[in-house]
Amino acid sequence: MFGDILSDMAGELAGSLGIAPSINASDDRCMAQAAHGSAPDIAGTGLANPIAMMSSAGMLLDWLGRRHGDARAIDGAVRLEDGVRAAVRDGVSTRDLGGSAATEEFTAGVVERIAADR
Repeated sequence: MFGDILSDMAGELAGSLGIAPSINASDDRCMAQAAHGSAPDIAGTGLANPIAMMSSAGMLLDWLGRRHGDARAIDGAVRLEDGVRAAVRDGVSTRDLGGSAATEEFTAGVVERIAADR
């Protein structure tokens, strides 16, 4: 319970719970999830910040790449994280971070930046 409270507080201190990624990993298993939960009250409204899920997926790709010696998975993790950072740096952000982008708009911004980096 206290770990959950601390992870929520850390996400808020960083700017929003919507940007707090999380993985649970052992030597041979890994599960990625956003620290914030499912937020059913805003489901389908375009208000969710996808950064936590994107970053969690990146952390999972990194774990898989290192575990299996797969440089492509590690590269995918780096590209995903770079795409998220570039979108935010370029002013694309969701309402919880002071922006106006909907979930899909932010996601499209990340995808554009990943594609441009190729």
